[in-house]
Amino acid sequence: MNPGLVVAPPAIESINADVEHAFAEDFGSGDATVSLLAIDATATAALTCRDDAVLAGTPWFDACFRRLDPAVHIEWHAHDGDSVAAGSIVCHVAGRARALVGAERSALNFLQLLSATATVTSRYVAAVAGTRTRVLDTRKTLPGLRLAQKYAVRCGGGHNHRMGLYDAILIKENHIIAAGGIAEAIAAARRLHPELLLEIEVENLDELQQAIAAGAGRIMLDNFTVPLMREAVALTAGRIPLEVSGNVDLATIAEYARTGVDFISVGALTKHVHAVDLSLRLQVG
Repeated sequence: MNPGLVVAPPAIESINADVEHAFAEDFGSGDATVSLLAIDATATAALTCRDDAVLAGTPWFDACFRRLDPAVHIEWHAHDGDSVAAGSIVCHVAGRARALVGAERSALNFLQLLSATATVTSRYVAAVAGTRTRVLDTRKTLPGLRLAQKYAVRCGGGHNHRMGLYDAILIKENHIIAAGGIAEAIAAARRLHPELLLEIEVENLDELQQAIAAGAGRIMLDNFTVPLMREAVALTAGRIPLEVSGNVDLATIAEYARTGVDFISVGALTKHVHAVDLSLRLQVG
């Protein structure tokens, strides 16, 4: 359990919009099976997590059921950010049977995906424990669910990189070529967007020195070897935060973190997810 972790979810309007999209693709012209249930029947249900996991996505789960039954009662026995053991009953739901059956799949889809993201993130965070390094996500998210997945990363103890192309500058190789060089690219970016974090990607120590001299706000070491990471940390001497990107997995991240870099960004947090196994079993009556 991690009861000290408090993570704010996206605005309820964003969560409700995600639910509307999920229902639109699931219900289509209507639920052809729901007519099997009595209109006024009520039901209870227990949600079991069949894997060891870090829970994330309860606001989306709740919103799915409340969309079909505003009076539904949901009692959670764990909270987002908590570790839950395989076999745990994590919540009970009570309400109209038609609503519970209709919302079940979408609710579980959100919860199994976001819990998977949080669970994977927690493993990477645990791997760098004892170092100064923070684990970051990337923009490699499922289309339409970026805010949700980035919330799940925070539930797993990770940190968010930029949300999109709009809230930070990341200058890469093609930007540098188009601008005429590292110094020129940084100067142009500062002039156009002085309020934004300015990060630049470098591929060797010479480019690193150029980025430091030009006043980058953060420097990304792209596919550096471990010895080069150590040299980069020594050369930078804490003047500018360093981020590692490329070839990062659970087998390599601890060694990368021990070089002293400030951040390691991991695309696998949001794009290589294995859904958490969840089961919602109803009782009607």
